[in-house]
Amino acid sequence: MIENPQPSVELQALERLVGTWKVTGGAEGTVRYEWMPGRFFLLQHVDLTQFGQPVTGLEVIGHLHPFGEPVGDDVVSRFYDAVGNTFDYVYELSADTLTIWAGAKGSPAYYQGTFSADGSTVTGAWTYPGGGGYASTMTRN
Repeated sequence: MIENPQPSVELQALERLVGTWKVTGGAEGTVRYEWMPGRFFLLQHVDLTQFGQPVTGLEVIGHLHPFGEPVGDDVVSRFYDAVGNTFDYVYELSADTLTIWAGAKGSPAYYQGTFSADGSTVTGAWTYPGGGGYASTMTRN
């Protein structure tokens, strides 16, 4: 066991998401990011409407660390919604570009957005296989 483990640099980079954001575009509503104590997991509270349906849930973002195994390389998440669905993602923040892959890293379904210079907006789009997707902007409240 590692003494005094620290959250990874890749996970710490997601500090830029902490706070409450208004979401507009293909999904509308509010998301809020906060750290769990210890800062090994980032929580996203979701309250959106997408395609006329409510999307309410909680996402837990961090590195996988199964019992007795090493910590995983990727920053991954699982989203739990209010009707019993789960969705898995991989997060990556490089410079000002946030990429969220649906499922595995490199998936053809992904979000890519860019932080504004002052960090108050993230503007991008979800891309789905076959050319689908939608634009999405988050504005810090």
